[in-house]
Amino acid sequence: MSEVKVGFVQMSCTENVQENIKKAKEKIVELARDGAQIICLQELFASLYFCDIEDYSNFDLAETVPGKNTDDFGKIAMELNVVLILSLFEKRAQGLYHNTTAVIDADGAYLGKYRKMHIPDDPGFYEKFYFTPGDLGYKMFKTKYAKIGVLICWDQWYPEGARITALMGAEILFIPTAIGWHEHQDEQTNKDQYDAWQTIQKSHAVANGVSVVSVNRVGKEAGVHFWGGSFVTNQYGRVLHQASHTKEETHIETIDLNLSDHYRKYWPFLRDRRIDSYAPITKRFIDTEE
Repeated sequence: MSEVKVGFVQMSCTENVQENIKKAKEKIVELARDGAQIICLQELFASLYFCDIEDYSNFDLAETVPGKNTDDFGKIAMELNVVLILSLFEKRAQGLYHNTTAVIDADGAYLGKYRKMHIPDDPGFYEKFYFTPGDLGYKMFKTKYAKIGVLICWDQWYPEGARITALMGAEILFIPTAIGWHEHQDEQTNKDQYDAWQTIQKSHAVANGVSVVSVNRVGKEAGVHFWGGSFVTNQYGRVLHQASHTKEETHIETIDLNLSDHYRKYWPFLRDRRIDSYAPITKRFIDTEE
């Protein structure tokens, strides 16, 4: 299969988990009826972005993965013949939690999960309070329609994760995310932050010759305006579609997988990598004075 129709759901959330899940399911049905084959939801789509505060009661939102939601969405995937990418709050064991994305194949089978590797800790994004860093490494999932890789939000700022996922054979990188602007921030800072966010992800497409699908939420939660702006690139980093900063939106974009071979022929970055020279990258910092 050379062409794949990828869809994303950019939506706002409320405190009502069941309403959020119901909305997500309805959006998936709409996309599937319009021809989507792989559908990605935003980060932690089932709830508000609870990491804005450190509150022990929020651990009650966690679930087992696989579990009820992967089972329920698996039935939808099988019925609609679509691949689903679901960002969930995983309870692994008592006192041990992860920010996890599950991948469901088009026959409803649970293919596995990716656990977020890079965990931020910023004002309004206190994720280290909730999430243990992932320990499954980077992942590639062979779905019915394409070989896909998944990163999660803060992972998107690190070229190493995207590179490794692409080297594992991923043809498309999906990045569910939850990021926004502080309500009192000035417009130039808002623009600079969004541009940086999009640019770093476009660079993953350029450096690796893969398409990128980045899916964000919208709406105001606590003091943050989640900036939406979900987008899809081709393998050259060109933005094929960018969603609104303020409105809920679903979209389908056709990705030609054969273009990876085309771009990699003309810009053979993988061929020219000097893997023999990269050992220092495993250091936290290179102290040249030592």
